[in-house]
Amino acid sequence: MAEKMIPPILNKRALNNNKGSKQTDKETEQTPTNQAKSPPKKKKPPSTSSTLDSAGLFEATAAGASEDVKMLLSTFSEVLSERTADEANQMRELDGILTEAQKLESDLRERKKRLRQMLALISDKLQG
Repeated sequence: MAEKMIPPILNKRALNNNKGSKQTDKETEQTPTNQAKSPPKKKKPPSTSSTLDSAGLFEATAAGASEDVKMLLSTFSEVLSERTADEANQMRELDGILTEAQKLESDLRERKKRLRQMLALISDKLQG
């Protein structure tokens, strides 16, 4: 029942592993010496066509990245110009509020001065 649930590929591997466990000690001892006698594998130098392909791929990637960077920079500059315009409007509004506050302050000082004068007159009339 368990063999039916295991996929066929895994089942074959399990059978091959069982067969491999029947190796003699001589076979396991000879395996490392055979590997030591084999010449080292040399890597092939990259062919010129693969170099050209990778160069073309790099140029295409760089061009795409350049377009992305240009798009991001233009978006960034648009956002900055919008923010600059908004900040300029806010500065104008704040300047208007400040001038209005200064006018109110001078008006209140003038009223305070007139009120003192009127109180001084009333005080003089009451004393005199």
